[in-house]
Amino acid sequence: MHKMLYRLLFGFALPIFLQCSSVLSTPPGLQFSPVVSTTPGLQFSSVVSNAPGLQFSSVASIPAGLRVGFYQYTCPNAEAIVRGEMTKIISQVPSLAGPLLRLHFHDCFVNGCDGSILLNSTPGSPSEKEAIPNLSLRGFGTIDRVKAKLEQACPGVVSCADVLALVARDVVVLTKGPHWDVPTGRRDGRRSVKEDALNNLPAPFFDAGRNLYQFFIPKGLDAKDQVVLLARGHTLGTSHCSAFSDRLYNFSGTLMADPSLDRRYLPRLRSRCSPGDTATLVEMDPGSFRTFDTSYYRHLARGRALFTSDQTLMNDPFARGYIMRQAAVASGSYPAEFFADFAASMVKMGSVQVLTGAQGEVRRHCAVVN
Repeated sequence: MHKMLYRLLFGFALPIFLQCSSVLSTPPGLQFSPVVSTTPGLQFSSVVSNAPGLQFSSVASIPAGLRVGFYQYTCPNAEAIVRGEMTKIISQVPSLAGPLLRLHFHDCFVNGCDGSILLNSTPGSPSEKEAIPNLSLRGFGTIDRVKAKLEQACPGVVSCADVLALVARDVVVLTKGPHWDVPTGRRDGRRSVKEDALNNLPAPFFDAGRNLYQFFIPKGLDAKDQVVLLARGHTLGTSHCSAFSDRLYNFSGTLMADPSLDRRYLPRLRSRCSPGDTATLVEMDPGSFRTFDTSYYRHLARGRALFTSDQTLMNDPFARGYIMRQAAVASGSYPAEFFADFAASMVKMGSVQVLTGAQGEVRRHCAVVN
């Protein structure tokens, strides 16, 4: 049963601690300015503007070998190429934004951000793609398309792991979320093992506390990152009914619905998802599933989250306070605190167990090792 429920992959995990502070001026508008330490004694800062008025700053520890502007001389148009392709793709297929964001999360959470989620299986060795929580992942063709454009411009220079990180940032921006500088310089791994994904991705039917201590904390992820990335990653995209149907029909083996699920919302979900349904897709953030905003927090505060892993965040005083604070942000307003926190946590996640320098390789095609 749990394997069936596990079909919706999503683990959003991150490591390496980061401090975040925000300075607010006249909204609307948003800027995110990360100050990143790349080596002892060396810091640099950059400012990327979405709109005038609101400014965020953060201080992050970045592994040696990663830096913003890594391809400045070797492939100076790399980020522009990625953004150009993603602008075209998301304008044509906006439903890909959520799956592409999830690809980066699933890559980083399993043995670090090394592009291993993109590798195909080889005879006798099934890859991460074959693991149950990864079976519904989409967007591999998009990554191949972007990588092909980069190979035309700069053969053998930009890694697949960096493509995932840049694409994740761009789909957030293109769906009205924050912009942040992405440190680059990752190298691609040569290992992708099905069991690694099974053992490292948190399940949607686990409670938030179990996910935090079993999966997130061992990688350096704290409670704030969990409430920011796990819940907020679900503002984009859809879920299979099988990922949450136990909450509708047989919660914890009781043959009843999850009592924390809004009674008025339950009939609507049951009308979409019959028992045993493994095919139907449901919007994770109804009415706003193609826009990166705070509306999912409002659903969560009302008991309308789809997943146990999200709804049980409300049981923790810190997470509940954060959720209620974001839920109170007026629709259409810039959620200053959340945007700053999300950008900072994405930089953290993108730094997990990275390969740099002479480690790994830069794949010419993301699905196979060189």
